[in-house]
Amino acid sequence: MLFYRRNLPHWHPQGAPLFLTWRLYGSLPASFNTAKIGCATDSQGKRFKTLDAILDKAATGPLWLNNPQIALSAVNGIYRGACALNFYDLHAFAVMPNHVHLLISPKTLVPRIMNGLKGVTARDVNSILGRKGKHFWQDESFDHWVRSPKEFDRIRAYVEMNPVSAGLASRPQDWPWSSASNNPVTCGTANHGCAPC
Repeated sequence: MLFYRRNLPHWHPQGAPLFLTWRLYGSLPASFNTAKIGCATDSQGKRFKTLDAILDKAATGPLWLNNPQIALSAVNGIYRGACALNFYDLHAFAVMPNHVHLLISPKTLVPRIMNGLKGVTARDVNSILGRKGKHFWQDESFDHWVRSPKEFDRIRAYVEMNPVSAGLASRPQDWPWSSASNNPVTCGTANHGCAPC
């Protein structure tokens, strides 16, 4: 099992599916202390849900992923990691206005997956935005290893329902930047040669 710590602990048991979330740089005020979310007795899962709800309701801070061209860049990066690079099996994802949820079964080290995914999309997006040498993603990501099939199903539903719970779509399949989408523009087949969605 790989373990490392930055601001958060990261446990990556070999063969276990992982739920990953990362956000745009500056999507929370610098004074915001993520360690103080909720009550001291709250579980990490409850604290995560509280933080996710704050991100879902954000009306300020960068919301660059609302731009369809930028959201598509993130979606293409996710499919490229699964299909072209074979870094992971992709189970579910949702690209939200200021953060991304991903449920995968890694086939390589997670730091390599995240460095590649965040690095490539940051370069692409900064080019679209006409920015050079600027942070796009927050450095650290949240991850949680999935411990059972029941938890896997719950997390998959959570990821695909996130646009609905955030008020961005009335049904999961209506949000074009998720694995639940009926929109063929998000299907990886056109850009990366994946098997049909």
